[in-house]
Amino acid sequence: MIRVLIVEDESLIAAAHRDYLGRIGGFEVVGAVTTAQEALRTTKTHAVDLVLLDLGLPDARGTDLASALAGVRPAPDIIAITAQRDLQTVRTAMSSGVLLYLLKPFTFAAFREKIEQYLRYREALAGDTDAVSQRDVDRALAQLRAVDPRRSAKKGAAPQTEDAVCRAVRDSVDGLTASEVARALGSSRVTAWRYLERLADDGVLNRDTQYGSAGRPRVRYRWPARR
Repeated sequence: MIRVLIVEDESLIAAAHRDYLGRIGGFEVVGAVTTAQEALRTTKTHAVDLVLLDLGLPDARGTDLASALAGVRPAPDIIAITAQRDLQTVRTAMSSGVLLYLLKPFTFAAFREKIEQYLRYREALAGDTDAVSQRDVDRALAQLRAVDPRRSAKKGAAPQTEDAVCRAVRDSVDGLTASEVARALGSSRVTAWRYLERLADDGVLNRDTQYGSAGRPRVRYRWPARR
């Protein structure tokens, strides 16, 4: 089992991390904390292999925490999961030890892709000795840059549009229909429906079919409730 520490101050997103890791399997969440101080305290009492790190923490910059985690022995690997997308933050995060960077809002498919990249990276560096060859290093780094072929196969799927659809549904009070999403995005209903169906198939959204007294049933797409 890979031991994971979740560092995220939004409870719904932290719950999504936990839920998604459970769906993938092979992970043990040793803690879910909301501040940098709590994260550092947890690493002193628990062995941590991987940190899922939000960079927008209330008590410190996430990039500073990433640098501090590099001093923990053994140092955990870090995947940043954040809404911060400015170039300087990305560069600072990568230079501070962050292996992979996932932007919010994210889908289960995008989350799974990053986790699978990370698993391939770990596997490439697995061995019975402490020393690795140049080939081992090159193969491991290549896994961090690899693109999931399933994602490439999604022709016509724009990540920006997918993010906008997720955000619209997540921020709604009672879910949205394809027509309502289309109006919010300024797109056609067919385009909105295609993205909603893909997200529902991936398990990111729930479908709620409502049957009226006449006409076709209406489908509302909802952001899953997290316990």
